[in-house]
Amino acid sequence: MSLSAHEVEKLAAGAHENSFGVLGMHADDRGRLWVRSLVPGAAEVSVCDAGSGADLVGMEIRDPRGVFEALIPRRRRAFDYRLRVRWAASGIETLVADPYSFGSLISADDLHYLGEGSHLRPYTVLGAHPVRVGHVDGVRFAVWAPNARTVAVVGDFNGWNPMAHPMRLHFGIGVWEIFIPEVPLGAAYKFELRSQDGARLPQKADPYALRTEMRPATASRVAHLPTPRSLGASRRKANQRSAPISIYEVHLQSWRRPGVGTFSDWDTLAEQLPDYVSKLGFTHIEVLPISEHPFDGSWGYQTFSQFAPSARFGDPDGLRRFVLACHDAGLGVIIDWVPAHFPMDAHGLTQFDGTALYEYADPREGFHRDWSTAIYNFGRTEVRNLLAGSALFWLERYGVDGLRVDAVASMLYRDYSRPDGEWIPNVHGGRENLEAISLLRSVNSIIGEHAPGAVTIAEESTAFPGVSRPVYDGGLGFHYKWNMGWMHDSLAYMREDPVHRRWHHDKMTFGLVYAFSENFVLPLSHDEVVHGKGSLLNKMPGDRWQKFANLRAYYAFMWAHPGKKLLFMGGEFAQECEWNHDGQLDWHLLDQAEHRGVQTLIRDLNGAYRKHAALHMHDCEAQGFEWLVANDAEQSVFAFMRKSGNEQVIVVCNFTPVPRHDYRVGVPFNGAGAWREILNTDSQVYGGSEVGNLGAAKPVQAIEANGRSHSIALTLPPLATLYLVAA
Repeated sequence: MSLSAHEVEKLAAGAHENSFGVLGMHADDRGRLWVRSLVPGAAEVSVCDAGSGADLVGMEIRDPRGVFEALIPRRRRAFDYRLRVRWAASGIETLVADPYSFGSLISADDLHYLGEGSHLRPYTVLGAHPVRVGHVDGVRFAVWAPNARTVAVVGDFNGWNPMAHPMRLHFGIGVWEIFIPEVPLGAAYKFELRSQDGARLPQKADPYALRTEMRPATASRVAHLPTPRSLGASRRKANQRSAPISIYEVHLQSWRRPGVGTFSDWDTLAEQLPDYVSKLGFTHIEVLPISEHPFDGSWGYQTFSQFAPSARFGDPDGLRRFVLACHDAGLGVIIDWVPAHFPMDAHGLTQFDGTALYEYADPREGFHRDWSTAIYNFGRTEVRNLLAGSALFWLERYGVDGLRVDAVASMLYRDYSRPDGEWIPNVHGGRENLEAISLLRSVNSIIGEHAPGAVTIAEESTAFPGVSRPVYDGGLGFHYKWNMGWMHDSLAYMREDPVHRRWHHDKMTFGLVYAFSENFVLPLSHDEVVHGKGSLLNKMPGDRWQKFANLRAYYAFMWAHPGKKLLFMGGEFAQECEWNHDGQLDWHLLDQAEHRGVQTLIRDLNGAYRKHAALHMHDCEAQGFEWLVANDAEQSVFAFMRKSGNEQVIVVCNFTPVPRHDYRVGVPFNGAGAWREILNTDSQVYGGSEVGNLGAAKPVQAIEANGRSHSIALTLPPLATLYLVAA
């Protein structure tokens, strides 16, 4: 039968709850075939046989907004057809495939796994994917919106008309789907949703978009899914706990800019950044979040899309080339990943289908007070599926080496940054977010099984137990955890005037009490050089010479301390100003000798760290560390030994501006007849005063010191750190 006027009006208004039930080809109760189509902007439409191209019947205009209908003469069996359309604006005639002539392109298995939230790669189903159906090229769109009354695709290919392409609902699962022919790569699109009460919602970008428009535009773009790329054997080996891991943390937008207010694209970054970082001896690059985000000032930590590299750097394929360039330079790539929260922009995930779909509904659970963002509903299976799928996506599809998971502490605790009475306890009455803990364990287990060799690193600032313990042993399953306690204590010590450091000696030794309770990364991150904290150099006390000397001594202490290393960009040449995300690093400082000296020191520290297994092999095990001088608070001297097999490296730090001659360090009597200085942060090469041992071998003598029967006598330069190896 012909459509009723009521149904025609709902189609024309974009408010029909079951468009696929009436659009396309359907047989009535008398066996006759009807074709009904939505073609906004058409003056005339006729139905053609797809095989012969012959016109069969002209279609009646049921509504001038684009609703057409025809009874097919002399045919009782369904057939493949096309629509011949004459467009009102141009008078041009085209032959098009009808989106409503295609059945579902999502398999029953995919729907099942999406429904139970166990799909390992939901991004292969949801989102926008170019496909070919028969001889027709187009794009399959799919979105999860279980509480929406209607959903339609709008884009530059249909004039952003919300009635042009209503979608099919898979009942019980809440997934909406449509295949739209002839949508090109790069096409901009969004989803138009109506809530259950029929109200039109703000147009939403695709949660599974693989590409986006450049901000401030907010639409998603059609893109191919990147081809899977796994880590090779050399990269897997370089990520192991026994390997030297020295990470250069970088904010890509502000590392180096081609001009004011502009960004380097992926290919420019691939040409410049890996070469620079590898020459400094770092083993890995860690980039602040590269997934799309609307606000530059969030540095990417208010992530808008979990699957789309930011349009600031160009085409997503450029990211693949950048990762390849890093790997070719011997560098691993770690990206910051943010599953804790998301921005509340109207085009994003908030109230996606008119309900709290991705976020907790209760603001005591779902609103982040610190950042004015929404918190993912970690207990909802489909949301967990999105997050776990995103984690695997970056590792599998772009071949990155690992994820640094941001703000883990905010996920673990329901009372994080909340006063009493403004948080909801878990089912046991406790403060732990059991759903988030379960999610993190699940994500790390999935990565371990499906992305072997990749690592995950937690930014976790509390004493939550077992962050880097395996899931099977009751832990969260991360490979590493940022050692925030070490960072805060050691920087607090270094800020002190040397005359007062004797009273704060424990700040440099306390970290060894717990240094092996987790697999730690020692971070001097972006968070320490923003929001009025100043640069690392300007945290150091004293005159200009002393500031540089303090910083050099501190860096060498850090590189010798147990734990993997991380340094934020600019720290490698002693950036003087606080980091400004709207600018770039002050590269002109390298025209000055003292800044070049710090850069040279970082290169040599990385070289020593990589060359000497004693400095990295047991970064996470107590067997790799031994105190030699731990209690000389009066002179602010520390000495310790790093060990691996038959190799040892002795490290001695003098954190006062007073040179100390014939300073005795007790050493194990283990057959080494002498120790030779291999690094001295007071060397003139680094901008120092050239006080020290000049690389000479210092004989082990049978003179008691520090409770040991044998010792060596050293000259300790002012505000300096020495490395020595067996001569």
